[in-house]
Amino acid sequence: MPRSVAQRFPRADGAVPEARSFLGDVLEEWKVTDRSDDAVLCLSELAANAVRHGKQCGFLVEVLLDDERLRVEVYDAGAGAPRLARPSDDDTAGRGLLIVSSLADGWGVTPHDSCGKTVWTEFKTDESSTRVGVIRC
Repeated sequence: MPRSVAQRFPRADGAVPEARSFLGDVLEEWKVTDRSDDAVLCLSELAANAVRHGKQCGFLVEVLLDDERLRVEVYDAGAGAPRLARPSDDDTAGRGLLIVSSLADGWGVTPHDSCGKTVWTEFKTDESSTRVGVIRC
């Protein structure tokens, strides 16, 4: 059965750790363990971008689980679409989406005509790890 949950976060310093904690709690409740560390790290990068580049109204995190796919979405009302950077060895920023790209099975940006965009990332999961009471031999 597909599941989804969402929570809004302010555009504030403590929002990124709160978003990580939210996702960690959801994945624990749903018993998704095989990709949880990757998903939390990718959310951290996307949430940091939303805080850094979004608008004052904050951002929304939505988590969806359907069959063997976990999708984490971050919506913010900011303009522009994020894209992979090519930082030099001396750059101190610009690696967030490189991390997302290397850990996730897919990611992208969905622009919204009215305002803002959703940046999403997806992970293939072991379906059996999300079913309560299933025993594999």
